[in-house]
Amino acid sequence: RPLAWFADPGKYQYNTCEQIAGQKKNLTTREQELRQLMDKADQSAGGAVVNVLAYKADHVAAREELKVLEGTARSKNCETSDKWRSNTVVR
Repeated sequence: RPLAWFADPGKYQYNTCEQIAGQKKNLTTREQELRQLMDKADQSAGGAVVNVLAYKADHVAAREELKVLEGTARSKNCETSDKWRSNTVVR
């Protein structure tokens, strides 16, 4: 199991594969939104401070949750989409 500061490694152990897939979809969207907000903040003066104060912890938490979901899906032998597999490799 991955080391996670913001995510509980056993959080999804009783979820079905369908529930895990739904959670992954929601968290992927959230992680992408946070990344876009961070990128936008980086373009302004003081953006690094805004990122740390407003977005960084949430972004790290979303990424850790995604890793937990991916690990749980693998341990349950859930079928995953090709896109999910390719995203896992990129990270």
